[in-house]
Amino acid sequence: MIRLASVLGSVFLAMTQAHAELIINGQPASSNLSPAPSFSAQNNFQQCIANLRSQAIASGVNGSTYDRYTQNLMPDYSVIDKLNYQPEFSTPIWDYLSGLVDEERVQLGQQKLAQHRDVLNRVASVYGVPAETVVAVWGVESNFGGISGSYPLLQALGTLSCEGRRQSYFRGEFFATMRILQRGDLSESQMKGSWAGAFGHTQFMPSTYEELAVDFDGDGRRDLVSSTSDALASTANFLKKRGWQTGQPWGFEVRIPEAMSINGEGRRNKKSLSHWMSRGLVRADGGSLIQAGLSSSSNAGLMAPAGANGPVFLVFKNFDAIYSYNAAESYALAIAHLSDRLQGKAGFSKSWPTADAGTSRAERREIQQFLINRGYDIGAVDGLIGDKSRQAIRQEQTRLGLSSTGRAGQQILSVIRNENAKNMMQ
Repeated sequence: MIRLASVLGSVFLAMTQAHAELIINGQPASSNLSPAPSFSAQNNFQQCIANLRSQAIASGVNGSTYDRYTQNLMPDYSVIDKLNYQPEFSTPIWDYLSGLVDEERVQLGQQKLAQHRDVLNRVASVYGVPAETVVAVWGVESNFGGISGSYPLLQALGTLSCEGRRQSYFRGEFFATMRILQRGDLSESQMKGSWAGAFGHTQFMPSTYEELAVDFDGDGRRDLVSSTSDALASTANFLKKRGWQTGQPWGFEVRIPEAMSINGEGRRNKKSLSHWMSRGLVRADGGSLIQAGLSSSSNAGLMAPAGANGPVFLVFKNFDAIYSYNAAESYALAIAHLSDRLQGKAGFSKSWPTADAGTSRAERREIQQFLINRGYDIGAVDGLIGDKSRQAIRQEQTRLGLSSTGRAGQQILSVIRNENAKNMMQ
């Protein structure tokens, strides 16, 4: 069972939701700021904001800046619902990856690689991070800038600073947003993003922006919203600062002997490639583990996200760098896999251990259109399977004599296609 905190943040999060502790850009939802009082919706939000003024000033926000951006600030309590949302459905990793790394995203990613080739070559030269990895982050985080969120950050973070859990963390991000505006890098109208505060092409949190955003186009501003160059370079800078090893792979799929136990293994428990070779591991294509600049002393952890019966991987420090962007192994694997696909590499050699494989976004839109044609009110046909779609799928699965799982998998897609074909012949 995989749960994670990714941004397509405000979007794909609807499918999977966050960790018990929110983690975005590698930052846990906690800080050293003193606790703030809780103000419920019927009480005085403005009083809470006024009480935070001295803390904001202590953090480097000018009093005039604070007053300017808070004098007409109103709460949006829908973000509290997002914070507290606990879905009854947890997305299996094969569903998660099939939605994030599909042919549609691979093709669009390859277009973006060609479109921004000059900038990406310079980014790779400066930071040592391959263009495909940077573009993969861009694709997973915002669908290449197409879905970056519409919540005004000051309103969302101001509300989260005064209400709900993790107020101290969100207060730090609230103040960071004001410092960004104060410096003039971005305008208030540009500061829109996910309900939790991530914004821009690659969904940086405000504090991460302050630490790692760069002005790569040379206009004197660090603009991750309107400047693709700044956003791509800042993403590479993030990965470099988090330990990216130039010239090294993130990892690769491997074959393990049938009798081999994987108990106790994992991403953190790294061992030398000579150790793994002595235990009989080879690459999924049968080749040697030692290739492409690796040596027998290179350390890697054995990761089996669905157990020994599914795809198994050896992962290196570069996988950890991707993981630090958003602390979930499934998220990091999506980035890593998409980067491989953008290089022209094939999909995983071994199938996931399921009789009902995942579907692409195009296939999910096909399922959603069928549900709408059947009279269900599920919202937009967008390829994002939320609660309403799952409830409708359960009802259709029951009608069709299938197990009522609520999953938009290949099984129900096949039955839907057969039913549509029969209807067309009548």
